Formats: sequence, C-alpha cells, structure tokens
Amino acid sequence: MSGVWGKNINLSIFGESHGEAIGIVINGIEPGFEIDIDAVKMEMKRRAPGRNSLSTQRKEEDIPEILSGLFEGKTTGAPISMIIRNSDKKSKDYSKLKDIMRPGHADFSGKIKYKGFNDYRGGGHFSGRITAPLVFAGAIAKQVLSKKGICIGSHIKQVGKVKDSNFDFVNLNKETLNKLLNKELSVLNDDNIDEIKEEILSYKKRGDSIGGIIECGIVGVDVGLGEPFFNSLESTIAHLAFSIPAVKGIEFGVGFDFANISGSQANDEYYIKNEQIKAYSNNNGGITGGISNGMPIVFRVVIKPTPSISKEQRTINFNTKENTMLKVEGRHDPCIVQRALVVVEAIAALAILELYK
Repeated sequence: MSGVWGKNINLSIFGESHGEAIGIVINGIEPGFEIDIDAVKMEMKRRAPGRNSLSTQRKEEDIPEILSGLFEGKTTGAPISMIIRNSDKKSKDYSKLKDIMRPGHADFSGKIKYKGFNDYRGGGHFSGRITAPLVFAGAIAKQVLSKKGICIGSHIKQVGKVKDSNFDFVNLNKETLNKLLNKELSVLNDDNIDEIKEEILSYKKRGDSIGGIIECGIVGVDVGLGEPFFNSLESTIAHLAFSIPAVKGIEFGVGFDFANISGSQANDEYYIKNEQIKAYSNNNGGITGGISNGMPIVFRVVIKPTPSISKEQRTINFNTKENTMLKVEGRHDPCIVQRALVVVEAIAALAILELYK
C-alpha cells in the first residue's frame, strides 16, 4: 500500500481510522526552522471532527505528538515524525461492513486489492481521517512558505445548491485569504453562511449527505515555479489534490469554462506598470505552460458527498455473494467540505514547497 510522496519534501503517511494512531514522517525540512506549534494546532483544529452539528460527532482532539525532528522548538534537519492517537473509536459500528460493501466507498475495491486483509473499520487506511497528518505537514509547509512571502487560503465555493462568489483572480491578496482562516465556515459572502448550514442540515435530517466545491488561492509565488509537462505546477498540485479521498475533480483559473469562450477572451493580455509585468485578466489561474506567471494561483476541487449514509441503499454481501440492503450505522459527516478546506490548503502548500526546493 503506497503511502509515500515527494522527492525534495518527502512524506510517508501511516495508520488506520480505528487503529492505535495515525501519523506521518516528513523529510526535507531545513534545519534551524522555528515552528509555531500553536499555529499548527490551530490548523489541526480546523479539520478535527466533532466541532459542530455539521460534522461527525466522533470526538477527536487531533493533538499531534512530535516524536523526532524538533529540538528546542526548531527543526534539526532529521526526519520529523508525528503521531495522532485515536481515542474515540466505536469499531463495533463497522462489524457488519466486513462483508457488506458500502456503495461509493473503497470497501469493495480495497477488499479485492488487499485480498481481504485490509482494516475495514471506519474505512481503515482509506479513511478521510488519514488527511489529519497531511494537515500537520501542510501547516509546517505554510510556515516555511510564509517566510518567502507566500500566503494560501480557501473558501467554500459551493455546497449543494448554495453558491458563493469566485475569488477575484486578478486582485486576490493576502488580506482576503487571511480573513478566511479559522472560521467555522469560510465564505467570501457572509450572507451565505446560514444558507450553507441549512443546506447541510437538510441532508443530515434525511439520512443523506451532500458534496461541494472548494476554491483555493495562492499569492506571492515567484514567476518561474514549475516545469513543463511531467513536473508542471498544475500536475504537482493535482497529484496531491487527488490524494484527498473525496476529491473527484480539479480545475485551474476559469477551468472548464474555457470550452465556452474564444481565444481572444481566454488569453490574459499583458501590460507594464512601474516596470512590472502584469496581466489584465487571470483566466489561466496564475499558471501558463505549467509554470507560475506571477499572477495569483487559483484552483478549485470538487468534493463528493460522504458515501457512508443512513439512508438505505442497494449493495452486496461479498461473503455470501447475495444482493442485500444497507443502512450505515454510526457517526458520519453529512458534508465534509467545511472540514476539507484546510486539507486543500495543506496539499497546495506542500506542492509549492516541493517545487521551491
């Protein structure tokens, strides 16, 4: 089972949702860098479950235990290893899922891939819980990038039928991104907050779930980051974006709307002001030829609805090879978009730092 990514910044994740702990080993962080642990814990809290009625009621503090790579508050240059102990486990809720496959989940594909030896409790290693170590690594990456003048933030672009405004692709700045941090629901238009809550809770009442879209912005990246083709800035971000279990699509700039406009409309025309090269528009989302062009980097990912729902669905009993019905018990998110914001920011930070090294 592959849990390793990166060359310059190398990550190795491990653990299962209902195992003793989950964690990560990070290689490539320079020695002598002072880590703000309180800021890291705040990032972890943004993803943690059980914070409100919009997420699963599983109570996990997600407090990181750093085992190595940090001494007297500064990185040593050795691998940084961290674990998060799982404390609120109710594995009996998953006993019948050993043989009955959840539609939309990795139960079936994982059972075949790993010959039935995979840990099915809470999704095991396929669980979204494993994104917590990614948030830890991303929090460190964010701090490293901040020293380079780079800021990353995101907002809920859509949940169900409720939509928020797009980022201003041309004038996106650090102030806008920083205002979105550490909120229960990060949106550009505060009038949307109550509507989003109502949308999520309406699906929860029905025993169902709902997906959405997260828009992420990055400002302060130098011109020239990334390589054409296989190590493009887009492909590096996309590679990590699809490591988030619920992500099923990604687009940069105006994305799929390129299909509806002409070349003259799509092209970002240049101009010079105060000896700096700028663009009148930013339809390409800050990346051309796989390389950053100095404009704000903007991308969006679509998050699918949580597959574990209490609404009855058709499925199979893998052991008896019979058709059956399934109503998933236990504690599950009616929507994970609001908890995934910090995860998307984390993978963006890791992708940028990987290419900066």
